[in-house]
Amino acid sequence: MRDTLNSMTPGLEAALARAGLRVNASEFLAYVEDAARRLTPPHPDPGAFLSPDQQRVLTEVGLDLGPLDPEEPDYRAGTVAAEAVLLDSALTLTEAADRLRVGVADVEARLAAGRVTGWRGRGGWRLPAWQFTEIGVLPGLAEVLAAVPDDQSDLVVAGFMMTPQATLLVEGRPVTPRRWLLTGGAPEAVAELAALLGRPV
Repeated sequence: MRDTLNSMTPGLEAALARAGLRVNASEFLAYVEDAARRLTPPHPDPGAFLSPDQQRVLTEVGLDLGPLDPEEPDYRAGTVAAEAVLLDSALTLTEAADRLRVGVADVEARLAAGRVTGWRGRGGWRLPAWQFTEIGVLPGLAEVLAAVPDDQSDLVVAGFMMTPQATLLVEGRPVTPRRWLLTGGAPEAVAELAALLGRPV
């Protein structure tokens, strides 16, 4: 196992460097392991979360509710990697304070008021990088965050903010909500989309 890890380390560190992540292979793998622990069990049984009637209806329309076959790719892998990247790129309270040119107490007050977002981890508060510019926070950020449903995770919000949206057009091309706000787009347009996160389409 150690030989396998040693042989993959150079390739992984090269990939992390290309992605602009300031983390070594061991630290990144620790993030991945932590994220995997917080997700579903290794071999979840989807049917276990449903009533018999729900299972019957879903099975009748062709859904397979059986446990994951050992030969199938683990669908959690992409989510685990995304969460690890989100964690690695997030700012600490001190880093956020430096970015905003304010004190740590001011950042804590912004978190409490919902003007920036973050989560409390084992090492203290972490604030996702997508919400910051080089000298502050995204224009209209507070309005967008206020619209996000309470049950949506930081990973879902980050994915939304960094994914082009068909209704947000700059020079005729769909852009991410982050870019939309950076180019002076109305925060209301992003807030309307953010309010729909988690709702069936």
